[in-house]
Amino acid sequence: MRAVLRSVNRVFLGLIGLILLVLGGSVLAVGLGAPVPSWWIHDSEHDVLLSDAERTRWRDDGWWWPVVIAALAALLLLALWWLVAVLRRRRLAEVLVDTGDGEGALLRGRALEDVLTGEATRVDGVDGAHAHLKGRRSAPEAHVRLALEPHVDPGVALNDFTTGALTHARASAGLASLPVEVRMKGVKRGAERVS
Repeated sequence: MRAVLRSVNRVFLGLIGLILLVLGGSVLAVGLGAPVPSWWIHDSEHDVLLSDAERTRWRDDGWWWPVVIAALAALLLLALWWLVAVLRRRRLAEVLVDTGDGEGALLRGRALEDVLTGEATRVDGVDGAHAHLKGRRSAPEAHVRLALEPHVDPGVALNDFTTGALTHARASAGLASLPVEVRMKGVKRGAERVS
């Protein structure tokens, strides 16, 4: 799902960039004296984007400026929200491990994710796994996806994962607790031919 959102984000940004580049380039070309197509909104390089009449048409109306300012403020807030969403780190880079001597050590988040993934794939009936850490470095949260074989009971696989891989990861990192969200799905297998 995240890959789809990333692709949509890139396509959307690419289209907006292309539209702005074409519009800006065409205005620049007309301003530099390029021939103007018949369908273009301006007649020549001396034409202005907004005439005096267009610019001052609603200036005396009391609703005009509040609407313009509100629309621009909403557009700015939407752009800032998008920027924060794009730049926000979704993966936990490091986990703070209590060493018992008052100091702390930092464990790479990827290392803990790899251990969780590796041990989860060794659980009986698990065909594939993927672990992802979120939260704060002092209180990480694990998000795990398990792909289960068709014959496996999900409750047994979940119990094996939590008592095995998850308990081992929590104990080895010295964490008091490691909340986890586990998503399971079945692996589709084709029909087997028996001779």
